[in-house]
Amino acid sequence: MADQEEEDLRMAMRMSMQQWPPEPKRSMPRESGGAPMGSPDDSPEAKSRRLQRELRAAAAEKRLMMSGKVTSPARRNVAFSKEEKGGAAGGGGGDGRKVVSRGMELSDADANQLFSMVFGNGVSEGILARWCNQGIRFSPDPETFMGLVQHEGGPCGVLAAIQAFVLKYLIFIPDDLGKVEPNMPQNVGSRRSYESESVTSNKFSCLTEDGKARALVRSMVEILFSCGSNKRAVIATLSILGNDAEGSDRLKDDIITKALEGVSIESASDLQKILRVNTYSLVANAYPRLEAMIPVFRSRLGALLFLISALLSRGLDSIQADRDDPNLPLVTAPFGHASQEIVNLLLCGQAVPNVFDGRMDLEGGMSLKGISTCVEVGFLTLLESLNFCKVGQFLKCPKWPIWVVGSESHYTVLFALHTSVQDENELEGRESQIRKAFDAQDQSGGGGFISVEGFHQVLRETSIELPPEKLDHLCGAGFIVWSEFWQVLLDLDKRFGGLKDPTGSMGKKVFDLYHFNGIAKSVLNGNQAASSGSEMPIQRPRLTKLTVSVPPRWTPEEFMADVVLPPGSGGGNDQNPKETATEVAKPEPPQHAPLVDCIRTRWPRAVCNWVGDPPSIV
Repeated sequence: MADQEEEDLRMAMRMSMQQWPPEPKRSMPRESGGAPMGSPDDSPEAKSRRLQRELRAAAAEKRLMMSGKVTSPARRNVAFSKEEKGGAAGGGGGDGRKVVSRGMELSDADANQLFSMVFGNGVSEGILARWCNQGIRFSPDPETFMGLVQHEGGPCGVLAAIQAFVLKYLIFIPDDLGKVEPNMPQNVGSRRSYESESVTSNKFSCLTEDGKARALVRSMVEILFSCGSNKRAVIATLSILGNDAEGSDRLKDDIITKALEGVSIESASDLQKILRVNTYSLVANAYPRLEAMIPVFRSRLGALLFLISALLSRGLDSIQADRDDPNLPLVTAPFGHASQEIVNLLLCGQAVPNVFDGRMDLEGGMSLKGISTCVEVGFLTLLESLNFCKVGQFLKCPKWPIWVVGSESHYTVLFALHTSVQDENELEGRESQIRKAFDAQDQSGGGGFISVEGFHQVLRETSIELPPEKLDHLCGAGFIVWSEFWQVLLDLDKRFGGLKDPTGSMGKKVFDLYHFNGIAKSVLNGNQAASSGSEMPIQRPRLTKLTVSVPPRWTPEEFMADVVLPPGSGGGNDQNPKETATEVAKPEPPQHAPLVDCIRTRWPRAVCNWVGDPPSIV
């Protein structure tokens, strides 16, 4: 009898929040943006249904309190550690919030600020459906089961950022290197300490479900503490799940799916009703909590819950202070894509809107905010190849060779299995030094030109000695363009600070990269499905291996002209051995896809090859 009563009470709570069923899952954008929610055109019937839901919610909560299933606030605190009682929002002390069985309830002000910050006003049904129907779960496909699968065209920025950190743990800090908690001093060491332990291409086939789960939990904990300045992490979960299921085998996907039947989030009020948050100041306490809540994050609200956790870990006021324009929603219209601010928050702990290094000061005391410190995993974007932005060295050269890749409408992940792909030789290091000095004087927003005064400062800092005629030519226009300066450096001998190396010792780099696109697409026999065919296609992500060849800094014609072929290689046998150098093979016929343009922003003039269909970044 008691079990039946408890089930009836839970059903009443679920019904109290029930609205129209959520939209079907979509991978393609709608033809139109959808009707705005909460618009003045709501029908009287809709208003009546909303009022009935609120009345049922109040009645259900009252029945729960009277039945003794939920204890009073004074007694509920006993079930949690002291730090779990703390508030989550950046506004301060938790005024207006009450403690419930699953944690802290957001105040009206915090719930309204959070919903407005994420979705803005007049958000469409399509956007809400995409963000309320995406869990954080691994692909069941054997070829891509190290990756998180995406079914909705919106939360890819959240999934790609988590995926990048998961790969960091799976590849470079696997369990057999020792159980190292995220944000601990052991993880902050040099990349080279793990160089000999880098995995081979068949390493993913040895992964276990437990290993993947541990990598996911470590990644989520690290991201949340990074958002909280390594001082705190806020974990958002659902109020509709009973405490008896938490931490036990009963917390399974089917139980959570049933609990979420009919639950939708269409307003700040809906968010406040189902959201509960707990704050942790120690990794040791946050880790087991997240581990127990992984089935919740696998549910259809998982991606949204993790985004909310990251925002609250940072603090809502701090999020707004990070942004250049806090009036815009973090989820962009009309298709609900994650903004650059969301991606930057998850990668570096701050919701800044730009990808350049540091801060760019403008006239009138204004400034634009970029990335302020080195990061664990980086970011590349197709927009840089189109000259819409300039990614700084912090994101381009992260600690680990893993990058979130942005296109106009999607986020994917690029990674290597060895840290050596980022190692620089002497001339590459010299180029990086000069480019950093040049960018420090660039006030054009990444336009690639500086003033004459700033140019002379660059020459002094980098010890470059230009011939007078070259100096006069570069400064003649009143400003110096990077591309022209770069050509002069290529022709300037390294003895005078240039990059010309007649010996050819710089050589050519060849390495492998892997690209993972988590969006589930129709695949047939390992290739993208054709429109016709008898075999049934399957939905799965794609993992593509690319062989990348980076030629020397100068053009191939100039390089080949400078190199004398060794005896027996087609250049004759009567040459003086002292005058010979190693032949550099001409690159293979290049293959092209938009991803190659992204790769070339990190490795200029790289040539890429792959087997099968081109890698897709959309």
